[in-house]
Amino acid sequence: MKTAVERIVFGGNLVWALLLTSLCATRVHAADRPNFVFILADDLGWKDVGFNGSTFYETPNLDRLAREGMRFTDAYAACSVCSPTRASIMTGKYPARLHLTDWLPGRPDKPDQILKHPKIITELPAAEITLAKALQEGGYKTAFIGKWHLGGLGHWPEQAGFDINIGGCGMGHPSSYFSPYKNPTLKDGPVGEYLADRLTDEAVKFIENTKGTPFLLYLSHYSVHTPLQAKKGLIEKYQKKVMQLPPTKGPEFVTEGNTNARQVQNQPIYAAMMQSLDESVGRVLDKLKELGLDKNTVIIFTSDNGGLSTAEGAPTSNMPLRAGKGWPYEGGVREPLVVKWPGVTKAASVSDHQVMSTDYYPTLLEIAGLPARPEQHLDGISFTPALRGKEMGERPLFWHYPHYSNQGGAPSSSIRKGDWKLIEWYEENRIELFNLRLDVGEKNDLASTSALKREELKSELQAWRASVKADMPLPNPNFDPKADGPFKRKILTGK
Repeated sequence: MKTAVERIVFGGNLVWALLLTSLCATRVHAADRPNFVFILADDLGWKDVGFNGSTFYETPNLDRLAREGMRFTDAYAACSVCSPTRASIMTGKYPARLHLTDWLPGRPDKPDQILKHPKIITELPAAEITLAKALQEGGYKTAFIGKWHLGGLGHWPEQAGFDINIGGCGMGHPSSYFSPYKNPTLKDGPVGEYLADRLTDEAVKFIENTKGTPFLLYLSHYSVHTPLQAKKGLIEKYQKKVMQLPPTKGPEFVTEGNTNARQVQNQPIYAAMMQSLDESVGRVLDKLKELGLDKNTVIIFTSDNGGLSTAEGAPTSNMPLRAGKGWPYEGGVREPLVVKWPGVTKAASVSDHQVMSTDYYPTLLEIAGLPARPEQHLDGISFTPALRGKEMGERPLFWHYPHYSNQGGAPSSSIRKGDWKLIEWYEENRIELFNLRLDVGEKNDLASTSALKREELKSELQAWRASVKADMPLPNPNFDPKADGPFKRKILTGK
């Protein structure tokens, strides 16, 4: 015997007709939705691309994308290291809210640290409805190709809304950029095959096989993360280019904390890796055009944190931005960003709206015509008004990194609001304040001369930390002031 609900739902042909009509309308609407190609580089700095002023690295395909779309001057990663930013893209939440504030699985405390870092979760929580899952539920075919670094087995892309996973696992960098790769989700190619080329091959195959279904292609390159490995011919090309560079006008390195920061782009292996990455982007753009998909595909290109300028060979320079990966300064968190939305973004346009990696989730949903999920992407806002050339309201941006980075950075939080940026260093209980409009290189600390602005931003930063229940570092019981190591701070010597 049918229940009352069953009689209402199934009791007549009219209800069936209305239901079928609704389903068919949904399918037609889904078929008209734009495709998404999200290209994420690893450790690529703001200045590593031609459209942001690099003259040593050659990025003609990325420059072409910038000419065809909208370039953002003030786009940011949610963290100065990779895993937290990647989690913010997938969830639309600040890493501090997720309690995933360092690269995974993180690093142990050392006796040369004054502070003990807080515990972090070591995988993307299964309860999160990711951007990929939201698009998947909206009728999209989803593919993840490349670096994941958001958890081990059982927490890979296929558990986070991706129909296809090629190359995504817990690895933070490749064991080698040349096959054999020793990657559990990427079959080895011919000996000597280059990883960026192989990932692009897989991306092109996926595009060819979508057959009219709207898709999300998340091409997450391992490049240009260490190890520094590139094709021999390209290395030789840039070695010759180095020989032709004019003498540098200033020092090649300057002191940054307890380390040194590169000021000049002249590393030939890194340049060769950049060229292979750029060629990958070109191949994807060409394939979309060849298949007639370029008019209905939104392309996003960005990076997960600043360029590596203070450690591990310091292969790149983020100048005029200060420092790089692992630091709260602009060199560590400001990213290149280009968005091409055919028929919407104006060619060769430039936006100075402040965009954060938390914002991609609601932005892509709005572009796709899918409902927002405000309970999920709590910290993101859609920047489609900026893409349409309209003004957007100002809001503060926050960072929280209660760890010591492998690149020399120390536990800190920071806030940017309008032109102003404040950094709070936990070891020394010290505040730095900069006006980025006047001082993008963060050389002139105004904390002592702009007391009202300092206290305003400090109070807002502390209130935000409380609101997201941010984990804080604690005194390190094993701290040895006589211990030598990369994290021994200059404050111990008074310098």
